[in-house]
Amino acid sequence: MATQQGLHLLGAEGLTITFGTRTVLDDITLGIDAGDRIGVVGRNGDGKSTLMRLLARKEDPDAGQVTWRGGTSVGFLDQSDVLLHEDSVRRAVVGDMAEHEWASDPKMRDIASGLLTGLDWERPVGELSGGQRRRVALAKLLMGDHDVLMLDEPTNHLDVEGVAWLADHLKRRWKSGEGAFLVVTHDRWFLDEVCTLTWEVHDAVVDAFDGGYAAYTLARAERDRAAAVEEQKRQQLVKKELAWLRRGAPARTTKPKFRIDAATALINDVPEHRDEVQLKKMATARLGKDVLDLEDVTLSVAEGEGESKTLFDEVTLRLGPGERVGVVGVNGAGKSSLLRLLDGRTEPEGGRLKRGKTVRTAILTQEVDELRERAGMRVHEVMTEDKTVFDVGGKEMSAGQLLETVGFARSRQWTPVGDLSGGERRRLQLLTLMTGEPNVLMLDEPTNDLDTDTLAAMEDLLDNWPGTLIVVSHDRYLLERVTDHQIALLGDGKIRALPGGVEQYLRIREGKEPAPPVDGRRYRGESSASATPAAPAAAPSPGSGAAGAAAAAASEAGSSGAGKASAAKSGASSSAQQRQAQKTMQRVERQMEKLSARRAELHDQMAAASESVDLEKLSGLQTELNGIEAELAEAEEAWLEASEIVEG
Repeated sequence: MATQQGLHLLGAEGLTITFGTRTVLDDITLGIDAGDRIGVVGRNGDGKSTLMRLLARKEDPDAGQVTWRGGTSVGFLDQSDVLLHEDSVRRAVVGDMAEHEWASDPKMRDIASGLLTGLDWERPVGELSGGQRRRVALAKLLMGDHDVLMLDEPTNHLDVEGVAWLADHLKRRWKSGEGAFLVVTHDRWFLDEVCTLTWEVHDAVVDAFDGGYAAYTLARAERDRAAAVEEQKRQQLVKKELAWLRRGAPARTTKPKFRIDAATALINDVPEHRDEVQLKKMATARLGKDVLDLEDVTLSVAEGEGESKTLFDEVTLRLGPGERVGVVGVNGAGKSSLLRLLDGRTEPEGGRLKRGKTVRTAILTQEVDELRERAGMRVHEVMTEDKTVFDVGGKEMSAGQLLETVGFARSRQWTPVGDLSGGERRRLQLLTLMTGEPNVLMLDEPTNDLDTDTLAAMEDLLDNWPGTLIVVSHDRYLLERVTDHQIALLGDGKIRALPGGVEQYLRIREGKEPAPPVDGRRYRGESSASATPAAPAAAPSPGSGAAGAAAAAASEAGSSGAGKASAAKSGASSSAQQRQAQKTMQRVERQMEKLSARRAELHDQMAAASESVDLEKLSGLQTELNGIEAELAEAEEAWLEASEIVEG
């Protein structure tokens, strides 16, 4: 059904609802017009899903009313399972339509290929996994012709590819100014990609903001800064998130809809989200040079009667100290199995796992099994089982303070573990793993059941964590935020480097780009020589002072690195190579100090320019800062390569 541009479709007036003694929504008045693309955010339990159910007329308010314009069709995706389990997938999705009827509709074909590829259409819904049933329910909803779509956590159980498909579908589903949707999700990339309005549900009210997640983050920071001192801790998390949005990969691709002067004024005093050199130095001290190496590993899993599927076919993966690796891949390609191999929980059929002497691993599983035996303990008791004071980013924090950083209020810290929500158990599970002082941390879909505020707090903790980090996730914002490079499992038994990150993975899956070749000898963090190279950074001009000298020193250290590779074949570096590497380290350290000093000067100059709102000067300073950052990264890599030679 086509809707006129800007036409009012539905609205709520004076909505109030109370659960027990707690008012979740209080006197809420709002509306949805044709053309609205609305994302709903807020902390778990603050009423996002309740608001959507009220607007969809799936629940009645205690006071107030919801009105729909006559003839308006509303489609609603609930979090609960609403499908008839005795129906086949075919009947659940297209009803009694003949195949030629739905298959001749381009929209229906696209939905089927985007969400249901690989599913047996004659299989009863009751025999599907929870994730598969969720896909079927989403496909059924999207097949319909609705004026308004209301989607409660639609990205749950979708992989990176599925999330990208859904975003593209929603952007193409209606013409500009027609139709409307309301989506509750913790996927921040998705919110920025598809939404032009954001509703924040908090403290029984709903605040509206123009733009997607990036614009909302800025606006909320401005509101909090001007509104109340008691919001200071929450504001600092928002400011740190802004620093990432301004400097990181998402800011280059999602075109945040906020003013550059306001953004710069807010973030010019925020430090980099993590000091990679310092973290790698700390990681090297804790871990040594060798961490985890999979060498020529083969692994298969049973699939049906007498059949098996090869997940890994003679793959080699080497992880060094302080590496931060994101893992993406098709469903069933072996992402979770890769973590179990690295953790030593699964034995390979061929090849071996080589483990450094000082390595201590911890893995965050999807099942939260670690807390089941502690169901009768209180949250605070779980955190203080082994110690009561923790070192977080060089600062001492009590168990109570650490719990507060991830959303456990003082009163909630004395709740029995068995009474926690899914998101709360997830937060506690991650904290207990990190405070157990592992030096290799593996996270399997860590964003499940977490709201955007909690995700920001979790990322803040991970920024200061100095060990090796491996993250499996469909949340591309998280991957780009906490990892430095990504690898792909494409279902062919190999591991491939992704110099172009998640975007490159999606292009490969869409057939727009060939998969990068596999380096059979090794894969170690950065893309191998045989992988598709990233675009080179602009070279500094000759005689460009500290920047040029650092680049020269980095080049010399790179040459020493080539010598190191040659020496590795014979078993060790020569004394001459070690002396040369030591000199290179000292030279690079001096240049890094000069570059760091210049970076600090640029930050001060940008702060002054932002006060005078000199956008032209800000732009020039930002360009120079980008060059300094690139040269610092190159020098840091040279220092690390030289340090490996010195250690022999």
